Amino acid sequence: MAVELNHTVVAARDQEAGARFLAEILDLPEPTTFGPFTVVTVANGVSLDFLHSDAVTSQHYAFLITEDEFDAVAGRLREREVATFADPGHRKPGFNTQDGGRGMYFDSPDGHNLEVITRPYGSGSG
Repeated sequence: MAVELNHTVVAARDQEAGARFLAEILDLPEPTTFGPFTVVTVANGVSLDFLHSDAVTSQHYAFLITEDEFDAVAGRLREREVATFADPGHRKPGFNTQDGGRGMYFDSPDGHNLEVITRPYGSGSG
């Protein structure tokens, strides 16, 4: 059997707002509801299942996107005045050009460290 990631739970103080933010920034379909979860599904079928929690520990979620999608995501983040960074520690503003692609980090409303990349790490030069 091939092993695939199916879903992960994302803790959020306001699960609807967190799910909506992610769906809007990444131009994904409107979040759905399944039981107690607000669900955002990405193109390969993996879902991020947002669930209310008063105690949120920052996690890291990375998304592989195209170059055109990268430009669109960067534009939506600029419109919302969300800071972007070239590194996971949020020390260098902007984006990086690792492996011959681009990547950037930004925070979700709950402080999760989100990342978009145009090439998987280790797939190119740089």
